[in-house]
Amino acid sequence: MTDNSVVVSTPPHVKSRRTTRSVMLDVIIALLPCAIAGIVFFGWRAFVIEAVAVLACVATEFVYFFILNKGFAKKCKDAGAVCKRWLKQFDFTSIVTGLILALILPSTVAWYEVLIGSMFAIAIVKMLFGGTGKNLVNPASAARVFMAISFAISTYVAANIPALRFESGIFTDATNLAWLFPSEGNPTTKISVLDLFLGTGVAGCIGETCKVTILIGYIYLSVRNVIKWWQPLMFIAIFGFAAVFFSGFGFIATGGYIFDMELFLPHIFSGGVLFGAVFMFPDYVTSPKGVYGQIFYYAVAAILVAALRYLTKLEVTSFVIILMNLFVPLIDKYFIRRPYGYVKAKKPKAEKITPESAAENLIEPVDANASAAPDKEGK
Repeated sequence: MTDNSVVVSTPPHVKSRRTTRSVMLDVIIALLPCAIAGIVFFGWRAFVIEAVAVLACVATEFVYFFILNKGFAKKCKDAGAVCKRWLKQFDFTSIVTGLILALILPSTVAWYEVLIGSMFAIAIVKMLFGGTGKNLVNPASAARVFMAISFAISTYVAANIPALRFESGIFTDATNLAWLFPSEGNPTTKISVLDLFLGTGVAGCIGETCKVTILIGYIYLSVRNVIKWWQPLMFIAIFGFAAVFFSGFGFIATGGYIFDMELFLPHIFSGGVLFGAVFMFPDYVTSPKGVYGQIFYYAVAAILVAALRYLTKLEVTSFVIILMNLFVPLIDKYFIRRPYGYVKAKKPKAEKITPESAAENLIEPVDANASAAPDKEGK
């Protein structure tokens, strides 16, 4: 006889109306402003990249699930039932992965490169390790690094919106970080903070250039309690100060100033730091679970991004995300969380010693009923 009174399930063991599907739906809503701004800034190419990435990720997840559940067996006799099971378990995570991947790509990539990167993100990084909640690293970050290495993605174009641009000139470059690290052989043009904030006239990725839309997504996710509000702020603050610190070394040779705080905002608003801090670093699956582990995670990640940016002069956010994801199991092991419902035991208060209590403890009371001790003669 089977005992059904004990149910074994994977953590977290929390009953709530919020499901993975509802959380992912909130993330999609938060990403929509970035996606729309990317289409406005970069045109139809951005729309094609976003559509291909989302459709490819969803299709790859479906095909993998269909094959794994033997949808082709018995001449596809059970194909209908397998499709129904897939729809029942579909939690929008593949849509989020595809949308994030598209937004961290430049509009110059080819559609087939996006297709291959999306298939890699879902089939290799996510489904091969067991599906939702079991991947070791962020699928979108891994796919971005895979595409950068495989297709040598190095050219970024700027949005051409003269009506919104506050500085003259649009440039196409391997990265929009070059002007932050000037050198004698690398003449660069300074970009205004306002242009960096709005994303106008700035070479970058589809969803990373307009910081206004990223902040809208951050506010929405914080209000909906999808992410903790302090996590992106802590990462950005530490990164900003670390980036200014490292940049100071580069400006000594060119007659600049050490610790020039005028570079604080330009560093934050350049590249994909802000986007990664809001939409990628706080990923539930690939980030630490405890508060102290999260603090360590964001602090180390911020310093690494700043240091590697200074050394490589390239955008390294996706690389650092993967690196930190691999250390998350180790962080969770050594930064032990407080058990659910744990209450620290209070130490008993020490009794105050008075002269009277001390005297009572030193003098033993005499029992009147006790027989007297015999003398030397035994009487």
